[in-house]
Amino acid sequence: MQTDSIPPAHTSLVALGDSFTEGMSDLLPDGSYRGWADLLATRMAARTPGFRYANLAVRGKLIGQIVAEQVDVAAAMGADVITLVGGLNDTLRPKCDMGRVRGLLTEAVERLAPSCEQLVLMRSPGRQGPVLERFRPRMEELYTCIDELAAKHGALVVDLYGAPSLADPRLWDVDRLHLTAEGHRRVAEAVWQALGYHAEDAEWHVPMPATLPPGWVHRRIADARFARQHLLPWIGRRLTGRSSGDGRPAKRPDLLPYEGRA
Repeated sequence: MQTDSIPPAHTSLVALGDSFTEGMSDLLPDGSYRGWADLLATRMAARTPGFRYANLAVRGKLIGQIVAEQVDVAAAMGADVITLVGGLNDTLRPKCDMGRVRGLLTEAVERLAPSCEQLVLMRSPGRQGPVLERFRPRMEELYTCIDELAAKHGALVVDLYGAPSLADPRLWDVDRLHLTAEGHRRVAEAVWQALGYHAEDAEWHVPMPATLPPGWVHRRIADARFARQHLLPWIGRRLTGRSSGDGRPAKRPDLLPYEGRA
């Protein structure tokens, strides 16, 4: 949102969540992931000397794990801004108790909102395709809960789900689950504007120019590669109760000064 007012001067940011907030698949040359939260923190740090940033996200985490492992840690940090994105991994499971998901999300918001100046929630993006259609009712139930909690507790909601640009398959990595670097850039812009900063890209939500779709052979090759490299391993983890985040530490566990990396 573009405003004529003086932009805020937040001094700290804590990000909670799963792979979306960890930054997959915005891969850097050193093999680490950047992502929208790092990009947002870099912008905020450029405005405020001594800016501090923590990112507690770990790929694969369900909302129960986020509540158990990240919420109290984040609340104790006393940051100006906290972002919470969680629950989508739950909706993509074959069996999902949406009542439990709503309850855990409510618990998280009730604990985080009083601990910071501004809590930010999101309606996560979803790419076009059959997977989204299958799970759309659960996702929209989750987003309705997010809207209700935000209204009750004074949180901001960044509507990425309703942004036409982020539904474009070209902004999603080959695993079809994570945004590309350009997708993460657009998310960072969306959160930046929602927090009251002057827009650097007022058209982040606008779809990219149309291009010719790939041919049938190219699509079948891509489908086969996706199934082999991503879908089958994902199914295997679901069947065995494992997660891609098992044993992984938080991305940036301490609220420390941050200069950022663009």
